[in-house]
Order: sequence, then C-alpha cells, then structure tokens
Amino acid sequence: MSTQRHPRKIAAAIGGAALATGAITGVAFAATGGDERDDPAETERAIPADDLDRAAAAALAETGGGTVTETEVDDEESKYEVEVTLDDGTQVDVQLDESFVVVGTETDGRADAADEG
Repeated sequence: MSTQRHPRKIAAAIGGAALATGAITGVAFAATGGDERDDPAETERAIPADDLDRAAAAALAETGGGTVTETEVDDEESKYEVEVTLDDGTQVDVQLDESFVVVGTETDGRADAADEG
C-alpha cells in the first residue's frame, strides 16, 4: 500500500469545495435580493394581497387615477406606501395609515425623465 500523498488531487478537492461554497453563497445572496442589512424590518416588503386592493383604491382616489407601479408596507413614513404613475409619467408616492387613510403624498417627478438627459 502506498503512503504517498497526491497534492494535485488534494488541491483540486479544496478548489472544488471553495467553488461550491462560492456558488451557494451567490445563490443565497440572489435569493434574498442582495440585501445586506441585518434588520429584517428595514427591508422593503410589498403590501400583502389582502390589503393591496384597499391601498391601491385609496391611492388612486388621492391621485385622481393612474397606475399603481410599486407598493411597500411599513416604510419609514407610514404603514403603506403606494407609488402611482400618472398618465403624464409623473410618479406620486401616497402614504397611508393602517386604516388606508391618506397621511401624505410626495411627487417624485416623471418616470421617464432620467431617459431624457
């Protein structure tokens, strides 16, 4: 029986293990959206489906129409945030409380303005 070591095989095994670890880490990072924050409360979450219709209706009533393009729950300003894009491209963030009452709005400008520069 030979007691000789095989350095190439050992190096290949170590390299393969490192590659597999990197691949798993990359998949996990992508699955979490790449969010490196430790506090789960700081990550953006969409409004749950059972509340989405009420939030969208309240936001669209406030803006007088448009299309809901993004939603968020428990953001830094309110319970719900609904982003509405108006027909002219202007984006309006509508802040709602727990009862879907408007507590604030903010106009962000036109969605296509960055493309014009």
